[in-house]
Amino acid sequence: MTISRNIKLLHIDDLYLDPLNPRLGRSETGANLRQSKILNLMKGWTLDELATSFTESGFWPQEALIVVHEELYGQDHWVVVEGNRRLAALKNLYMAAQGEAAEPKWSELAEGLGPSDPLFTEIPTIEISDRKDVESFLGFRHVTGIKEWKPAEKAQFIARLIEERGMSYEDVRRKIGSKTPTVRQNYISYRLLLQMEGEEEIALEEVEKKFSVLFLSLRTQGVRKYLDIDIQAEPDRARRPVPKHHLDNLRNFALWLFGDKRRLPVVRESRQVDDFGKILESKKAVEYLERSERPNFDVAWQLAGGDEPEIVRLVEEAADNISFSLSRAHRYNKSKKLKAAVERLATDFAQLLTIFPDSRAIICDGDVE
Repeated sequence: MTISRNIKLLHIDDLYLDPLNPRLGRSETGANLRQSKILNLMKGWTLDELATSFTESGFWPQEALIVVHEELYGQDHWVVVEGNRRLAALKNLYMAAQGEAAEPKWSELAEGLGPSDPLFTEIPTIEISDRKDVESFLGFRHVTGIKEWKPAEKAQFIARLIEERGMSYEDVRRKIGSKTPTVRQNYISYRLLLQMEGEEEIALEEVEKKFSVLFLSLRTQGVRKYLDIDIQAEPDRARRPVPKHHLDNLRNFALWLFGDKRRLPVVRESRQVDDFGKILESKKAVEYLERSERPNFDVAWQLAGGDEPEIVRLVEEAADNISFSLSRAHRYNKSKKLKAAVERLATDFAQLLTIFPDSRAIICDGDVE
């Protein structure tokens, strides 16, 4: 591992945005991605906030860009592997300082700056000899650290370490400071996303937008069983998580969890994901989902018996309230309001006993008439 301990000052023209940056999105990253396209993809990254900081306070050496000298577009260049957002903000300012701003706000931000300003000609950088040298830092900072990437970006980074570097789950865990089950679930989730890509009926853009929901769903036994996914699979067996004989289930799963252009998802909120897993454990609920053109989550949940804990809680709460009131009800035996409430309670209780005849027989000493 070779990481320079010295700050190297470079001109902005010598610095290149990283086309392999996971934050650009899985479908966009690639060695041939042009710099102008990268800059365009980064428009929504609140670059103007960074630019304001730079124009007011300068570029602090402790925020130095981490760069590697490697081949890009057929020539060797300084490529920024950490600090792309900072470089993008500087590049927008630099274009504005040369009168080439794409948006008026950049002209305003660059007011008073010229192309020869030290902000552009003396950018602090730290050189590394190879991308591998900084993988631990990137993993800790953006996967488990304080400047986290989005869920899909994290999973893509983990998959790159496994597939391009030949690392095991344990290797990755040590590299980025995570936990082995989390690394494994990220990798299998990412491979599941790639497997969905080959299914025309799946609205992949919806899956990518809600990758965290996909990740969470694999925690549930119901999802893993319905898709026949081995969550303990090693990388070589996890490349295609869902076997061929379960691909129909995969298409159903994607539709119910993410919807498509015509239909909304059955699972509307991430907090329903665990309950969705329980639904998939119920044969009756799955049959309902599969035969219905517009299935309803609540109906499926009831068919799966998912509301039983809530019903138990309500009856237990009612029993607790009755026990409490028994100690004082005798004081108000002349109250018409209390009498009406007791009669309502008795009617409801009688109905409950018809649902549970064994309990009725016990309470009535065997006389069920």
